[in-house]
Amino acid sequence: MTDTELNLAETGTRGRESHRRLFIQFMAFGECGNPAQVADRMRESGIPGVVYEDLHDPFGVGVVTLSEDPEHFVGPWRQLLRTSPFTGLKLRPEFTMFGRTYAIGYEPDLDETLVHRPTRTALHPEWIWTVWYPVRRSGAFALLPEKEQKSHLKEHGQIGMMYGRGDHAHDIRLACHGIDTHDNDFVVGITGKELTPLSKLVEHMRGTQQTARYLDRLGPFFVGRAIWKSPLPQAEPDASG
Repeated sequence: MTDTELNLAETGTRGRESHRRLFIQFMAFGECGNPAQVADRMRESGIPGVVYEDLHDPFGVGVVTLSEDPEHFVGPWRQLLRTSPFTGLKLRPEFTMFGRTYAIGYEPDLDETLVHRPTRTALHPEWIWTVWYPVRRSGAFALLPEKEQKSHLKEHGQIGMMYGRGDHAHDIRLACHGIDTHDNDFVVGITGKELTPLSKLVEHMRGTQQTARYLDRLGPFFVGRAIWKSPLPQAEPDASG
């Protein structure tokens, strides 16, 4: 392939293409005596995101922010993290995750897949429980024919949709090739009204071909409950109208 043939767009069904992507970052902090102060600071900033209390650390919090512009994370987001109360917290870098939304070719509506759905999933006010974790595939997966790769990915997607249809659990899947400190391939965020279905979804995924045969590692896992979420953005007007 020559550089003139290189296509960086996300591709859906019937040759649809899009250059839109949503970038999402998750960060965890310890030594937080008052999580409400973190939530208040996020609310005051106007930056979109979520604040979670850490299930495994009584002094831990997790924070998510999202944007289509990667400059957000080294601009407004970085500036916010250099103010109180964040400056009094201890960053836990082993939990820092960053990735971008992607398409695998089956998606009829790329804007919905790449931007709108993951935004709703992250910010939905009733889906307060969450599990965030990174994933690294084994090298053998990359050597599989494209058709077989897509088959394994579709198997994962179908399980996720089954849980989503019943409003049991909803997932966000992000690619992080080359932009993850620990050389992971993907970041997964699962959210819902209750914690048990999130655990059940992870358990269900363990039986898929991709997880059972082609994963090198999973985790660490952050488990938390949201204490604040920014409002969902206004729906974009339908360009087809």
